[in-house]
Amino acid sequence: MKRLLVTGGAGFIGSNFVRWSREAHPGTGIVVLDALTYAGQRENLEGLDGVEFVEGDIRDGALVERLMAEVDAVVHFAAESHVDRSILEAETFISTNVYGTYVLLQAAHKTKVGRFLHVSTDEVYGSIVEGASTERDALAPSSPYAASKAASDMMALAHRTTFGTPVVITRSSNNFGPYQYPEKLIPLFLTNAMQDIPLPLYGDGLNMRDWLYVEDNCEGIDVVLHRGELGEIYNIGAGNERTNREITDAILGLLGKPSSLVRYVEDRLGHDRRYSVDISKARALGWRPRHDFEEALGLTVSWYQTNEPWWRRIKERGLGFQNFYASYYGKRIAEGESR
Repeated sequence: MKRLLVTGGAGFIGSNFVRWSREAHPGTGIVVLDALTYAGQRENLEGLDGVEFVEGDIRDGALVERLMAEVDAVVHFAAESHVDRSILEAETFISTNVYGTYVLLQAAHKTKVGRFLHVSTDEVYGSIVEGASTERDALAPSSPYAASKAASDMMALAHRTTFGTPVVITRSSNNFGPYQYPEKLIPLFLTNAMQDIPLPLYGDGLNMRDWLYVEDNCEGIDVVLHRGELGEIYNIGAGNERTNREITDAILGLLGKPSSLVRYVEDRLGHDRRYSVDISKARALGWRPRHDFEEALGLTVSWYQTNEPWWRRIKERGLGFQNFYASYYGKRIAEGESR
């Protein structure tokens, strides 16, 4: 591929993917389209050559059609992704995640782009008591965020069936690593602990997720982009199942902080108990996760320690995520209160 369009390329996974692609495919030109909403940071792409940045919205049909006419493939990351926010402001998630994906698919069909990879999430499967979700399982999203992603998945697959649009989908488990906006569990708890601010742990702390290092997901997406069969879905996970309490304890241990920083708070509405995905299809393409959990968490902690100015600027600006927790619970959890 000579030229690639990456939507949401200034966000967490998107910017890591751009960095991965520059190393893995130095001859490929990359165009990043990002609206720079609160979680998109231009500085996430600093130091990268061969990357053209365009500030714009995926819902702008004329813009995305112009950009797509100049590339060979699209990797679509752009999305509202914070579950807690979706509970309070679902309309934004529907507009960006569903309508925005529709606009991109229409442009992909019109410009006859070579390949369109839609990045999704394991949350579309809903909670699973035991075993692992396969790509053929029925979708049962629990949150407005997960529902919006499930709808965008269906839109992408329908476009493939109706128009022959060259769609392929990845569904990854919980990512963590460098450049993750500090509203998600690991970077929030990491940075709070570094500041000796209480860590608000939902419910009983036993909700379980499969934790995937972002670099491994980027490699998986790259493999699916180049080798995946059109019209197919590929789960990407790591088999690193940990409860939120285990994650919390691991962070505190690495930072040498006391467990007294943990504050149990009222559980999130519709909080799924467990996710797990079967990754056999992705493995059949030759991909596998390269990092075990302990190694990856250590790398993540080191990155946030080394890049303290990056996350301190975000937290000092506020951008709503600290006040979000306050409005959700009616208390200032970030300052140590809980109910």
